[in-house]
Amino acid sequence: MLSSPTQALQNVRLHVHDLPTPVTDQVSEITQGLLAAQKVVSPKYFYDAEGSRLFDRITRLKEYYPTRAELEILSRHGRHICRHMDKNTAIIEPGSGTSEKVRYLLAPDFAATYAPIEISKACLLKAATRLTEDYPELTVHAICADFTAFEQIPAGLSSHRKTAFFPGSTIGNFEPDEARSLLRKFHRMVGKAGRLLIGVDLLKPIHLLNAAYNDREGVTAQFNLNLLLHIGRILGCTFDLEKFSHHARFNPALSRIEMHLKCEQAHSVRVRNTEIHFAKNETIHTENSYKYTVEQFDLLSEEAGFRREATWMDDNKLFSFHSLVAV
Repeated sequence: MLSSPTQALQNVRLHVHDLPTPVTDQVSEITQGLLAAQKVVSPKYFYDAEGSRLFDRITRLKEYYPTRAELEILSRHGRHICRHMDKNTAIIEPGSGTSEKVRYLLAPDFAATYAPIEISKACLLKAATRLTEDYPELTVHAICADFTAFEQIPAGLSSHRKTAFFPGSTIGNFEPDEARSLLRKFHRMVGKAGRLLIGVDLLKPIHLLNAAYNDREGVTAQFNLNLLLHIGRILGCTFDLEKFSHHARFNPALSRIEMHLKCEQAHSVRVRNTEIHFAKNETIHTENSYKYTVEQFDLLSEEAGFRREATWMDDNKLFSFHSLVAV
C-alpha cells in the first residue's frame, strides 16, 4: 500500500509500502518451544526496547569484534564495494533497522534508489525520513514487512537494477538449510546479474569467539537474560532471573556459537493452563551464530545461485564482506 497523500506531499521522495505480514501466535510459539525436549526460544524475542539498547552496548564492547570489523571494511572500501551501482540501481536492504551501514554505500550526489525492509514501522519511517533529508537525490521505497517472508518487489522498483545489502553477519543466525533458502530468496529478489553485498563472520580461534559472547562487563549476559523478561510479558507470567544464568560456547562440530540460558535451580512456571518444568542444569537455547571460512560460504552461496566476485576483510581477518553476482 503506497503512502498516504499527506505523507507524499510532505516528502515526495519517500514512498511507504505496507505489506501483509503473517500473523504469529506468539504465546503458542514460545510455549511450544519451552515444552520441547531441548527448550528453545527464537532470538527474535531478544529485541524489545531494553534488548535493543543492550545490543547497541554489545556492539561497542572491546571483545565484540564483528561490528567494529565490518565498519572498518565499509569505511575503507565502501566506494569500491558499490562501484557497479549507478542512478538506475535499487539498493534493497532486508532487516534494515536504523539504516546506518548503507550510508557507506551512498554519497550526497548518488541518485540511487534505496528500499529498506523492516518489520518495525516506527523504526523504518524514522530511518527513511532521515536518509531523504541527508541525501537530496535519493528516492526511498520504505517497505514495512518481515524480510524472511517477503517476496513481492514494489512496482516502483521493477525497472531498476537491484543490489541486495545484508550486512552484520545476520546470515549466521540461520541454520545452514535456512540460510541457503534465504540466499535463494535474495537471488529471486535481485534477478539474474543482480548483486548481493553480504557480511559474513569468519571462523577464528575459539578463545576469540568465546570471549565475544562472554564479555567481562556481563552485557551479553544481561541481553540473554532480558529475553526472559520479554517473553514473560508476552506469556503473562514471571521468570525469576536469579534461577537462570547466561552460557555461550563455541560448538566446533557445528562451527557455531550457541547461546543458552541455564537453569540453576529446579522449578516450574505456569503459562496460562500449562505448567512448564525446568530441571536443574537444563537449558533454553536462545541463539546460534554460525562462523564460516570463505570457502564454506562460497559453497553455500553457489548452491543458492550466486558467484563470488570480490571479498574484503578487516586488517585482522576477523570478518568478511562479499560481493556476489546472481548467475
